[in-house]
Order: sequence, then C-alpha cells, then structure tokens
Amino acid sequence: MINRQNIFKLALAMTLIVVSYLVFSKPNYNINTIAHFDKIGHIGSFFVLSYLTYFAFKPRWYLLACVLAFYAVFIEIVQSQLSYRSASFADFIADMIGILLFYITQWLYSKYFKVAKIIDNSAG
Repeated sequence: MINRQNIFKLALAMTLIVVSYLVFSKPNYNINTIAHFDKIGHIGSFFVLSYLTYFAFKPRWYLLACVLAFYAVFIEIVQSQLSYRSASFADFIADMIGILLFYITQWLYSKYFKVAKIIDNSAG
C-alpha cells in the first residue's frame, strides 16, 4: 500500500544507504576547501535522517535520538577502522546538533501553525 508514511520509510532507507556510502567511502574531493564542510555535512545528514525517521515512524523524541545516536557512534567506530577515514567526537556532536535542530524546527513549525490556525479562525 502506498501511503505517505511508506514513502517516508522508503526515503529513509534510501537516505541511510546514501549517507552510509558517503561516510564510509574514500573521499574523492578535498574536504578542506570549505571550513568545517565535514561538520556541515554531519549536521545536514542527521537533520534529514531525523526528519525522515520522524515522519516514517512517529517515534517519541528520545527513541529517535537514541537510535540516531547509535547510528552516529556506529559511523565513527567504522571510520576509526578505515585507513582513509578518521573518527571524531566533533562529528558525533555535529550529528546530535542535526537532531536537535530538527526538533527545534519541528517545534517552531508546530507553534507557527497553531498561531496561524487561531488567527485564521478568529478572522473568519
């Protein structure tokens, strides 16, 4: 059955494959061209993973954070074993910031639409 939640599940699976490929493959670009490019990538990746996980499964915030934190730790452990990659606690922190930014954005979005709905209802 194709429904919105299943589309998010498929998108999550595809995104996990792409993110895993990117973090485990040998980079073919100079990561020093933009300051903190790697951290920006970690934040963005985990923001998107949080978004997709949230809409695919609607987990409680702490379950989503724990599962993605486990994935972040897994990434760093694997990278520590690769000769062309390195593990970094700062990468893990960037991952957690991505999750936090998703929840801040989600909270602000819900607050905005509650206010917009109140204003719209009072105008009618």
